[in-house]
Amino acid sequence: MDALSIAMVGTRGVPARYGGFETAVEEVGRRLADRGHRVVVYCRTPPGATEPPPAGYLGMELVHLPAARRRALETLSHTALSVRHLLTHRTDAAFVFNAANSPLLPALRAARIPVATHVDGLEWKRAKWGPTGRRYYRVAEALAVRWSDALIADARGIADYYRDAFAAPTTLLTYGAPLIDPGADRLAELDLVPGGYHLVVARFEPENHVDLIVAGYAASAATKPLVVVGSAPYADAYTRRVHALADERVRFLGGVWDQQVLDQLYANCATYLHGHSVGGTNPSLLRAIGAGAAVTAFDVDFNREVVADAGRYFRTPEDVAGHVVAVEADPEGTARAGRRARELAGGYDWDQVAAGYEELARVLAERRFPGRRPSGRRRPTAADAPASWHRPAELPPVTGAVPPPVTPAVPAPAAAPAVEQLLAGQQ
Repeated sequence: MDALSIAMVGTRGVPARYGGFETAVEEVGRRLADRGHRVVVYCRTPPGATEPPPAGYLGMELVHLPAARRRALETLSHTALSVRHLLTHRTDAAFVFNAANSPLLPALRAARIPVATHVDGLEWKRAKWGPTGRRYYRVAEALAVRWSDALIADARGIADYYRDAFAAPTTLLTYGAPLIDPGADRLAELDLVPGGYHLVVARFEPENHVDLIVAGYAASAATKPLVVVGSAPYADAYTRRVHALADERVRFLGGVWDQQVLDQLYANCATYLHGHSVGGTNPSLLRAIGAGAAVTAFDVDFNREVVADAGRYFRTPEDVAGHVVAVEADPEGTARAGRRARELAGGYDWDQVAAGYEELARVLAERRFPGRRPSGRRRPTAADAPASWHRPAELPPVTGAVPPPVTPAVPAPAAAPAVEQLLAGQQ
């Protein structure tokens, strides 16, 4: 079996304009198409669209279907329509992104369409979900373990979680880190200069800690402005909160959709402040290190896995305040950190990632996976404990002297991530 037909289900689709899943679908899908495979990507019809959507993109076939415009229903409603379409337009294998879609897996199994689920991060730990939503995501994880023919994890921390919680093996397929050198000629459009600003790129969600970063920066003696890129469709209250914590040195750019401008922002910042804490391998962080940005990251294992000894780490506003001042005081050390980050980025290769997806698609299509699945019965893990860094509803002001910056010890950098074929059901 040479050429395969492969469906990619459960994301907003391509072109990638939103998050990690969409980035993975675009980067992997176009490479699979270049290798001669038929790749079908299910896309959400944008609200208010007046022009017919494109039928193809970068060699991929696109199927556009609507979705309910409510946060709690948007993903599942679109995936339900996608699965219904897929049942009558079969492919050799399907990749379903997001464990939240797992209640729809039995339909694919009944139709004998082999499926791997990309489980993403610990979605049930996100504050945007209420108690019902968090319970749903925990149940959905268990159903994904039980009803998928294989599981995909994008970080070793996620693979470890599924091993510990469910005794479920995964296929480790990270994201790629494009090595970019975009220049700086577009910065003048934003009244910025190379090395003259600190940068945040994130959706405005509590787990991305934009408020913590802004509060810490506002309490610091930093002289370079903080540039904040991002917004969120369902987070008006959080957005207001972030803006209220800022002072006149903070510049909010909103969403930046021009990739060249965004790449130049990454490549020319004094430091990239990355607050994501509950996902797996984050594409924004990978793009930053691929641009040679010095990184100051929220201190969780997913971020340490990527940045290793090239980064500074924070958990409190005081940490942020100390680090931005230290970065400005040590331009040579900051430049070395950026060069080291770029070295680490070389271990995250989209071609290697796509090869892993191709091999997994063949395993699925040829049914070379065990028929018996793990039960999905959950065991307690360290992730179930309340996070020590969880903030109260209101961040306290940063007062008193800012302590000197301390970069916690980090383990020796790991070897470049390999595509590990830990097929579902193997021990």
